[in-house]
Amino acid sequence: MTTTTPQKIGFIGLGIMGAPMAGHLLAAGHQLYVHTRSKVPAAIAESGATQCTTARGVAERADVVITMLPDTPDVEAVLFGEDGVAAGLQHGGRGKLVIDMSSISPVETRAFAQRIEALGADYLDAPVSGGDVGARNATLSIMCGGRPEAFERARPVLAAMGRNITRVGASGDGQTCKVANQVIVALTIQAVAEGLLFAARAGADPAAVRQALLGGLASSRILEVLGERMVARNFAPGFRIALHQKDLNLALSAARRLGLALPATAGAQQLFSACVAQGGAGWDHSALVRALERLSSFEIGQPAD
Repeated sequence: MTTTTPQKIGFIGLGIMGAPMAGHLLAAGHQLYVHTRSKVPAAIAESGATQCTTARGVAERADVVITMLPDTPDVEAVLFGEDGVAAGLQHGGRGKLVIDMSSISPVETRAFAQRIEALGADYLDAPVSGGDVGARNATLSIMCGGRPEAFERARPVLAAMGRNITRVGASGDGQTCKVANQVIVALTIQAVAEGLLFAARAGADPAAVRQALLGGLASSRILEVLGERMVARNFAPGFRIALHQKDLNLALSAARRLGLALPATAGAQQLFSACVAQGGAGWDHSALVRALERLSSFEIGQPAD
């Protein structure tokens, strides 16, 4: 836990990622104002956070407002909808800071930043990587886009939730970095899934193979964490397939505009789509292996012939 000067912080979005992130801010001594579509988690409510009925109420009370939401339309609605953050900044918003930690469109992010900055507040896009484990352990990697002064102001707050905190560039560049991250993660998940499936079908113990690979060049956090999920058949979310699909859609649509070929990314998206067709939109993204297993008529953990 990082010790900082206590601040009035608003947090909007208390899901799988947001709830533990908000908990770290409380543990760091900050005064927290929260708003979420679902019920406020008991741990947050019992730790002294003030519950607000609207995003506007959060923005009116807090000096720093953090959003952690599923997709671009969700962020837009919270920021600019009726009783949204922008409404709370209309009077007295000068000098406040809005930090969006969601994973959304870089293009829309730049537009959001302009609209918030026109109200006198600073804006920082700060998407994260590390999944639910990183959120719980305050070890997230945080990729930031925005003005240098906004980043420096945000850094002590972000330090309560993550370790690797980097300003990538101007507004939207943090989101661009996150899209690149999600491409790499998806392709690594596919590589781990194919490797473990191959080993299991060839008759080797996939758990022992994974352990051996962790000591070599193939080692990665995805092999460590998501490979274990594949072997243990634990596909309860962490990070849902539907959300990873959303991120790959951002990559593929941007690639079309830029004239880029991302064939492996498109293939990983098709495997995710196959999982969704099996009812797996809510599975953890490690469950991409289930699409490969279905294609091969063989599951990791199944005895080889």
